Amino acid sequence: MTVQTTKLASGLTVVTDDMPHLQTASLGVWVGAGSRDEAPDEHGISHLLEHMAFKGTKRRSAREIAETIEAVGGDLNAATSVESTGYFARVLKEDVSLALDVLGDILTDPSFDAEELRREQNVIVQEIGAVEDAPDDLVFERLQETAFPRQSVGRSILGTPQTVRSFTPARLRAYLARNYRAPDMVVAAAGAIEHEAIVEEAERRFAAFAGPAPPPPEPAYFRGGTRIESRSLEQVHIALALEGLSVTDEALYALQAFTNVVGGGMSSRLFQEVREKRGLCYSIHTFHIPYADTGLFGFYAGTDARDAPELMRVTIEQIAGATETINEAEVARAKTQMKAGLLMALESSEARTGQLARQLLAYGRAIPLEEIVERIDAVTVESVRAAGRSLINRSRPAVAALGPSSGLERTAAIAESLVRRAA
Repeated sequence: MTVQTTKLASGLTVVTDDMPHLQTASLGVWVGAGSRDEAPDEHGISHLLEHMAFKGTKRRSAREIAETIEAVGGDLNAATSVESTGYFARVLKEDVSLALDVLGDILTDPSFDAEELRREQNVIVQEIGAVEDAPDDLVFERLQETAFPRQSVGRSILGTPQTVRSFTPARLRAYLARNYRAPDMVVAAAGAIEHEAIVEEAERRFAAFAGPAPPPPEPAYFRGGTRIESRSLEQVHIALALEGLSVTDEALYALQAFTNVVGGGMSSRLFQEVREKRGLCYSIHTFHIPYADTGLFGFYAGTDARDAPELMRVTIEQIAGATETINEAEVARAKTQMKAGLLMALESSEARTGQLARQLLAYGRAIPLEEIVERIDAVTVESVRAAGRSLINRSRPAVAALGPSSGLERTAAIAESLVRRAA
């Protein structure tokens, strides 16, 4: 595999990885703007813009956009996150130019037709409703809001029905003009591709984004707290978060190892203690989400209301205890899992494309595989324990819980008291 990077005069970066054994290619455009870049009266506009890019241009209708890609056996998709938005396609190698033409068309010349906008606003309102009916998804939105209250980084990516319905074509164009700028954009491709051909196409098709970099978002401040919602559900859905690390923090790999040991799989401490030994839940796992200047470490579990207090107590004890008792075997297993995940991503052109784009947006360069492996290998038992201790000493936890009200207040109180004691 050969990674090549070219920065155009406009500031747009093109990164590719030639995978000659493939007959297909994955490619896309990533923009360093997401829900975090929204003003208070723009809540949900990043996600709406992503949807509307597919709803017609001056050259193609919404149906023609879909048919153009699917007629050659390809697929086209997009995704909005807190800090970025990606538009991507997968096609046969002979159709790479066509895919770039479609991506360029939908991003540089969207029509933002008023009738299409009205319909898509209704679609997103239905999507918001679907999340409200999925407590294992909704609890994460409530957790984000509790961790970062009254901040764009803490708001739902989808927006609210009221904000989504308030946007006009003019506001979409203004948001696009402000945030979709070449210095904060990456064109990435992997698979059966030629770097110079991608560079030439990108230079021609994305010239409209020339201009200064967009303004940076407001700094994030983790606050913590508790949010409990009583709902008529079969289970209590609980999520807890502590302030984690940014994507550029030197301790990031050690914290990822800590995350894996505590709740990263069937051999993890939480799975073995909470599910296998005590039978307190069906699903439990830890997570760490790094952002540009902060992060979220935490766990999620679904359990019976009567078991929620005990589950919280045992889970907090396991997290706190791991900061002092994680051992060589556990760290070695976590490091192997991390390297395996890295290498497995190299087997998929789609995963590789996203990996490269995220690296360019976060670090300004593609990180060589050898460098990542070296950083993983440098993780030690003490660095993993220290990463865990820094979580507990950093802040008050954020706790979100949905479900039958019985025991939820007690469950949240257990979380706060045990984290304070561990600190």
